[in-house]
Amino acid sequence: MVFMSATVQPLSLMSTSPHGGDSKFPVPEPRLSGVKAALRYTGIPPSWLDKRPSIPSRNWLIFIGVTSTITGWYIYDRRQCKNIRQEYVDKVKHLSEVPLHSLDYPRKVTVYGSKWPGDEDSDRSLRYFRKYVKPVLVAAAVDFEMIKGRRHGELADRIANEIRARRRIDLGIDPPPPSVMLLHNTNMEAKRKRELEGGIVIVGRSTFKEFMNGLKRGWTEGLDKVDKEEKLSRELETDGRFDEPVEPEMTVDVGSLDGEPLPTPSKLPPSRNGFSPFSAPHLRPQTSTADPRTSTENSIPSNLNTPPEKIAPVPPILLVNYVNHIGLAQIPNMIWEFFNERHKVRSGAEAAYKLISNETRPFVGPSNPAREFVADDQTTSPAKPFPSEIQPDPTDLDFGKDAEAWYKNSTVKNFASDIQKARDEYYKELPKKLETARALARGVREPTKDEVNYPPPTEVEIRAERMKKELRWRSDEAGWEVIKPEREADWDDRFDGVLKVFVEPSS
Repeated sequence: MVFMSATVQPLSLMSTSPHGGDSKFPVPEPRLSGVKAALRYTGIPPSWLDKRPSIPSRNWLIFIGVTSTITGWYIYDRRQCKNIRQEYVDKVKHLSEVPLHSLDYPRKVTVYGSKWPGDEDSDRSLRYFRKYVKPVLVAAAVDFEMIKGRRHGELADRIANEIRARRRIDLGIDPPPPSVMLLHNTNMEAKRKRELEGGIVIVGRSTFKEFMNGLKRGWTEGLDKVDKEEKLSRELETDGRFDEPVEPEMTVDVGSLDGEPLPTPSKLPPSRNGFSPFSAPHLRPQTSTADPRTSTENSIPSNLNTPPEKIAPVPPILLVNYVNHIGLAQIPNMIWEFFNERHKVRSGAEAAYKLISNETRPFVGPSNPAREFVADDQTTSPAKPFPSEIQPDPTDLDFGKDAEAWYKNSTVKNFASDIQKARDEYYKELPKKLETARALARGVREPTKDEVNYPPPTEVEIRAERMKKELRWRSDEAGWEVIKPEREADWDDRFDGVLKVFVEPSS
C-alpha cells in the first residue's frame, strides 16, 4: 500500500476558493497604527521599526559615561558661576538706585594691570578684572579707569612720573593742568578728595611690585625733568659703535702733487675739533655738553628737590589675586581651572564687594625684629634668640608671592640672557649695515638690483633703529629687575600709616 506524501501548507497561506477547492494567495499584513504608520512611508527600513532596543556595548557605555560626566561637570560649574555672580549683584544693586546730584560724580577707582612674565598678551590681567570683578562694580554703579602696562616696568615709570608731577605742582614749580578747571569745574583739592574716596585696584603680584616701586621712586627721586631719549643718545654717541675705522695718516708733499689727484676726505688728517669737515652737522660733537637754557629750566633749589618727610594720602588699595597658567607643563592646571571657574568668580566677586563696602585697615609693612633684641649695653640678650633665628611675620608685601612659583622656568632663567643675546646679534650685524649705507651714500659703488628694489636703511635710519632697540632693551631689563621673583616688593618707612587696604565688611 503506497502512501502519497503531501506538503503541509501554513494555515495563513491556505484559503478556500468560493468555487470550491484550495487556492494560494498572500494574507494581508496587520494594519499599522501610531508612529509606525507615520514613519513607514518616509523611507525608513521596516526592520528598524521592529527592532528591539538592546544594551549598548562596553565601548559605547564608556563613551556615554565620560561624555555625560564632562558635560554635566561643565554645566554645573557654569550654573554655579551664574548663581554666585547674581548673589553678589543682588547685595549691591540697591546702591545704584540711590539718586545722585547733578553736580556730583559717581565713585571712581583706578585699576592697574601689568604683563604676566612670559605671556605675550599684556591685556590678560585686565581681562581677568573685566570678567570677574567688573560685573559687581557695575551693579553698584562704581566707575573705573583701567591702566595697562604693556611691558615690564611701564607701570612703575608711569606711577613715579605722576607722583613727581604732583610734587612739582604742590611746590609751585609747575602750574596746575588746565584740564582740572575745564573738565571737572573744580580745583585740585576736590579732584584729589574724589580720588581718595575711590580706591586703587591692583591685579596680580607683578602689578603690585611695579606699583610699590613707582610709589617709592616717585617720593624719593628728584624733581628734575629727564628726557630718557636725550640722555641715552648722549651716552650712545660716545660708545664708538658708529666710528669709522681710523686709517694711518699720510704725509703729503705739496711739491709732489703735480699731476696727482687731491686726497679724498678719508685721507685727510683728523681735525683738531674731532670731526671731519665732510661730516654731517648732526654727526658733529656739540661744542658744549649741555644747553644753558635747559640747565636753567631744570635747576631746582635743593630745599625743594629733597624728598618730603611725609607723603600725601594714598587711596585705599584692593589686592586682587591673579594667576596665569601658560606653558605645556601647566596644561593640567588650565584644564582644572576651565571646569572650576566658579572659584575665580567667587574670588573676584568677594574682592569687588570689599571695595564697595569701603571698609579698610592699615597696610601691614615689614617689621624690624633687630630693634627688640638690642639691650642698653649694645649686647644681645642671652635670654632671647638672635634676630637671624626669628622668622619674619607675614606682611602685605607678601601679597601674591605664591603666584611667582607659576612663572615659566624658561622666562625666569633666560629673560636677561635673551636680551643680551639679541643685543649681541644686532651689534654683530651693525658694521655691515653701516658699511653698505655709507658706501651707497658716498657713491663708492653702485647699488645692486636687490638694493634698488629694496633700498637698505640709511645711516640716519640705522641710528634711529638702534636708539629704539636700546630703549626697549634697557626698559625691559629695568622692569625685570623690579618684578623678578628674587626681589621683594619695595617699601619706605613713610608708607607706614598712609597706605590702607580694603577688607571684608564686618557685617
